[in-house]
Amino acid sequence: MTENAEIKKKSLILKSNQSNKKLPRIYIYFLYFLIFAVVGWLLETCFSFYALGHFTKRGFLFGPLCPIYGFGALILIMFFSTYKKHNLKLFIYAALIFSVFEYAVSYIMDAMFSLKLWDYTSEFLNLNGRISIFYSFAWGIIAILFINFVYPFFKKNLNLLLSKIPSKLQIYTTYILLFILLTDTVLSSIKYLMM
Repeated sequence: MTENAEIKKKSLILKSNQSNKKLPRIYIYFLYFLIFAVVGWLLETCFSFYALGHFTKRGFLFGPLCPIYGFGALILIMFFSTYKKHNLKLFIYAALIFSVFEYAVSYIMDAMFSLKLWDYTSEFLNLNGRISIFYSFAWGIIAILFINFVYPFFKKNLNLLLSKIPSKLQIYTTYILLFILLTDTVLSSIKYLMM
């Protein structure tokens, strides 16, 4: 093999490795945030349609996202994945942490935008209508299902999808999605501040 052929071969291998290199972890977390914010919006929308019999806009943003679900998924992925084989601990910790998280988000949305996205006042053992024992219990069950089944399924399929997309396209797409999310957040905030 000639020296030029050897250099071309190394160059092609290098380019191939660069086009298929993995996204940094922060980008992957952002993609998980978006995926589960959309899944949360779909669940909220379907439940609302079932309960009310008609479509209602769910969430704070204009787009089909409920960021609380995206942040909730990130909390589970980043801090609770180690409890995969310890369902009782996972249940207890998730019920407590997500009750505090839900209360804090409700309080902040009310304080900043006079917006009440949920109200548990009629629920048994509620605290200021922001959290209730039923939903605290539900968050524990959801955490077990998420860590053991939902997250592994999405992780496998996201990795499979990303392995087929060149890394530069992944990065550009991530930046575009981030720009769209930030724009939506700013416009939605302005809308609720003007109300």
